[in-house]
Amino acid sequence: MNLDWKQLKRPIIALSPMADMTDSAFCRVVKKVSPDCTPVVFREMVSAEAVTRGNEKTLGMTDIHPDERPLVQQLFGSDPDMMAEATRIIDAEHNPDGFDVNMGCPVYKIVHNFNGCALMQDPERAAEIVRKMKAVTSKPVSVKIRLGWIDPTDCFAFAKTLEEAGADMITIHGRTKAQGYSGESDWNMIRQLKEKLSIPVLANGDIFTAPLIIKALEETKCDGVLIARGALGNPWIFSQAHELIAGKPATPITLDERINTISNHLRLHIEQYGDRSVPTFRKHLTWYLKGLDGAKRFKAELHTAITQEQVEQILETMRTDGLGDGDVIAHRDATHPEAGNRMKLTK
Repeated sequence: MNLDWKQLKRPIIALSPMADMTDSAFCRVVKKVSPDCTPVVFREMVSAEAVTRGNEKTLGMTDIHPDERPLVQQLFGSDPDMMAEATRIIDAEHNPDGFDVNMGCPVYKIVHNFNGCALMQDPERAAEIVRKMKAVTSKPVSVKIRLGWIDPTDCFAFAKTLEEAGADMITIHGRTKAQGYSGESDWNMIRQLKEKLSIPVLANGDIFTAPLIIKALEETKCDGVLIARGALGNPWIFSQAHELIAGKPATPITLDERINTISNHLRLHIEQYGDRSVPTFRKHLTWYLKGLDGAKRFKAELHTAITQEQVEQILETMRTDGLGDGDVIAHRDATHPEAGNRMKLTK
């Protein structure tokens, strides 16, 4: 498809880029369990400098499987010419459906080199990045930002500058850099920013469940939402949200469905990273099992397994023994009695 943020059906419910998490395998899992809503997925950020240097590992991270589309590749960097060259290289080699610029990451290892949220302190450089990227690709160029560095009103002028530079869409995380991931995402400030822009705006931050997607859309009045940690261990959040939007009850996730999805995700992870990559899959297992009553006795075994066969055997034991309560898992699904409440975020 030709990605056009202005023409996409509303609301847009997309998978946020997350470092070390939204790789090809996970993006394919999201698409598989949400076949009727085909969410846009954002691939984890890659360094523009590494791309231009021809770093094989980084370039491999930008490879795209057909099942992932529509897919947006996120880049980070602070040099406009380097960002443009990385865009040109990735566009020519892998042809993503769009590009996104990370101007919102607050972590030290990113901002200390004037990447990520640090760019919000230099609007003209940020605008030049957008202009130069737009000059080398016909694909839409979007930007992910925060409310500001310290002052949450900084986003108003900054986002307007990006819009004037040609940005096709803005995603706004409702915290400042100074907040990091503490406190609550300020959806009211996101709504105020949306009112000031004519390009599409996606809300981000504290959207962990399908009911919270509906609540965020109502409170921010945005064109859509970008789902980050709410999708980890819960790729069904996209299909559940669309069910709620359609006025239908969200489909509960059974134990069989969860185990089948974990198995498929593991298979794709090994396909991408090789037979010895089971230990690096444990981060996903942690999320799939988080908050599941009855799963505690399986966690230690799963987190020490080193082969696909061992993991599959433990999962089959889990399937046979069950977790109780009919094996319909609330977890962070839309069926959870507290699914619509804002959850306190921890670092």
